Amino acid sequence: MFSHVMVGVNDLEASRQFYDAVLGTLGHGPGVANRNRYFYRSRSGTFGITTPINGEAACHGNGSTIGFTVDSPEQGAAFHAAGLANGGSTCEDPPGFREGEMGRLYLAYLRDPDGNKICVVHRPPKPEAGAARA
Repeated sequence: MFSHVMVGVNDLEASRQFYDAVLGTLGHGPGVANRNRYFYRSRSGTFGITTPINGEAACHGNGSTIGFTVDSPEQGAAFHAAGLANGGSTCEDPPGFREGEMGRLYLAYLRDPDGNKICVVHRPPKPEAGAARA
């Protein structure tokens, strides 16, 4: 459905360090520079950071969240820890499993150095009938 997501940042190098760290935990290499932007590309799409081209200050989208898929809760915890160690801040509930209408999910939320809300999501396989949950 999407080809890319781009978020505005005010300090390009601080944000590059943050996203290199958190996306590195998901197996993505460092951002590729392109003028006032960095791009993180994968087979499933592109994520980018940029200083606004109109010269105005970047601001986060109130109510917006960008979610990244992780393969395990451990990978999600590494993402969250890398974010906190690189200028991010925690938000929402602490990382962990939650039950809801979408089923059982592992979620970990952060705000990047500019206040953009990001998260990781792990959807464990549904247990077979009669199997206990981990």
